[in-house]
Amino acid sequence: MDEKSQIQALDQSQPVLPMMPGVPERRSHDYVRAGNTTVLAALEAASGKVIRSLHRRHRAMEFKKFLARLDKEVPAGLGVYLILGNYTTHKTPAVGK
Repeated sequence: MDEKSQIQALDQSQPVLPMMPGVPERRSHDYVRAGNTTVLAALEAASGKVIRSLHRRHRAMEFKKFLARLDKEVPAGLGVYLILGNYTTHKTPAVGK
């Protein structure tokens, strides 16, 4: 399981011009900021399946929702092992319950 917070959601200010024979794809140099997002993801190593979710904020509440989603998607009877960093959202009383 991993999480990446404060990802800049960027978009090009102009449309990308497609490749043509002898001409590379062209993009504008500037971009438009569309806010931040947080990605939470878990990898099922045996099958390669990734369970992921996007959130506007990165708090214990969003982390707990992701854990609930994992609980729903993983078949009953299978053990789940999460390797987590020392991030604040992992250590709140709400997550420990």
